[in-house]
Amino acid sequence: MPRVSRAQADLNRETIVDAATRLFRERGLHGISVIDVMAAAGLTHGGFYGHFESKEALAREAGGRAFQQSGERWNAWIAESADKNSARRALIEPYLSAASRDNPGASCPVVAFAGDMCHEAAGSGLRQTFNEGLDRLLQTFGSLMQTGDAAQDRQQALVQFSLMVGALTLARATQGEPLSDEILAAALKFLTAEKAVDKPGPAPA
Repeated sequence: MPRVSRAQADLNRETIVDAATRLFRERGLHGISVIDVMAAAGLTHGGFYGHFESKEALAREAGGRAFQQSGERWNAWIAESADKNSARRALIEPYLSAASRDNPGASCPVVAFAGDMCHEAAGSGLRQTFNEGLDRLLQTFGSLMQTGDAAQDRQQALVQFSLMVGALTLARATQGEPLSDEILAAALKFLTAEKAVDKPGPAPA
């Protein structure tokens, strides 16, 4: 059998990571096998270990890519927005949409991976990748808060993003029931209401 060129090997590796990124989001980091990933990539199972030393090594890279994709998508939406408030809405509205609920393979990695992280050792590579990715999303979201105080911006980002993650998780858990749409609608209404946007108060006299 002829050897695969370096360029083809690199392409195959990218195809594997892309397939794993989608599958891990759909089923969780421990919900798929190497055979599943390679089948989705259109490659033979035997070629996996020519690219990755273990399934965990692939999961860490795919998890990092999932967070990178979400971050890039958020930054693109922010760049297209006129101000911080419209940028914040531009993140919240698609996040709490039926499309986001119904397409986990292209949606939030926090919702996809959080359950698995509960069973990961504190110092594991997967936990580190998750924590770093989550913190980057929180930093981006926090930059859109308008309290006038960095610590308060961080608090608002933690509270509001936690609500978003929880709502999307529950909407998926109840998918197909009217309750699922109710959860998304209630969270969206709360987060986009005028009172949910903390703006700097008037300067003291």
